[in-house]
Amino acid sequence: SIRRGVWGREFAANYQLYIMMVAPLTFIIVFHYVPMYGAQIAFKEFMAVRGIWGSPWVGFAQFQRFFRAYQFRRVMLNTLEISLYSLVAGFPIPIILAVALNSTRMIAFKRVVQMTTYAPYFISTVVMVGIIIQFLSPRFGMVNRAIQALGMESVLFMGRPDLFSSVYVWSGVWQHAGWGTIIYLAALSSVDPSLHEAAIVDGATRLRRVVSIDIPAIAPTITILLILNLGMLMNVGFEKVLLMQNSLNLQRSEIISTFAYKVGLAGNLPQYSYGAAIGLFNAVINFALLLVVNQIAKKLSETSLF
Repeated sequence: SIRRGVWGREFAANYQLYIMMVAPLTFIIVFHYVPMYGAQIAFKEFMAVRGIWGSPWVGFAQFQRFFRAYQFRRVMLNTLEISLYSLVAGFPIPIILAVALNSTRMIAFKRVVQMTTYAPYFISTVVMVGIIIQFLSPRFGMVNRAIQALGMESVLFMGRPDLFSSVYVWSGVWQHAGWGTIIYLAALSSVDPSLHEAAIVDGATRLRRVVSIDIPAIAPTITILLILNLGMLMNVGFEKVLLMQNSLNLQRSEIISTFAYKVGLAGNLPQYSYGAAIGLFNAVINFALLLVVNQIAKKLSETSLF
């Protein structure tokens, strides 16, 4: 009864916050937890007329089928290449941009850079891919026009498999780098100005202050975001990859999510169980990576997710 009374007073004092939590919690339950019921079709030979419970159980047969498929090695390597490339190229840039913006004293310049770098984030995936295709067009694209002006031959960027990952990654960096700086700028805003004032009195240069004050201040934020990024390592952007694919670059652009979509839903004879097994395998790998990286971060530092 005492606990109920304390909880009642807490709810009465902060009822607005609890009401605000209803919508996101409902969304998470309906769209993230309820669909887990259907994950069991990965272990069955799903038949729509029999339903999920009535379909025959086949155990790990769908997973074994994927592991033995001739596409398995290719889609795994493509997924790892794009995801690791994205992490190495894209993760440090928002940190560098946030530190640079935090260090500048020109407020007008800072606002222009923020607005310019934030804007691409609000472009939809479909429009973004359209922009990429137009910019890289071998005949009329701005990039190839510049290459031709330098006396070189135009490059078929979207038709060369070896360039697919670079086009995907660097267009993603351009689109998301500015938005990613918001978190780091928020963390940098909590730095006590007196620390910088004391460092200036001691004769520290701006670079030294960044290394000794700013970077340690955002180190916990960097660690948490790195854990989350590594926990989603296998989740390459499905929509963007699918829209950028064509028959010429398919050898290097086919990833796990697009392969699961094609065999599970888009084929002439959809194989729901097979597609579900591929998707579940991808999710398990991500979950395992999250646990491992979180434990490593916990041992190496005091910052971790749990």
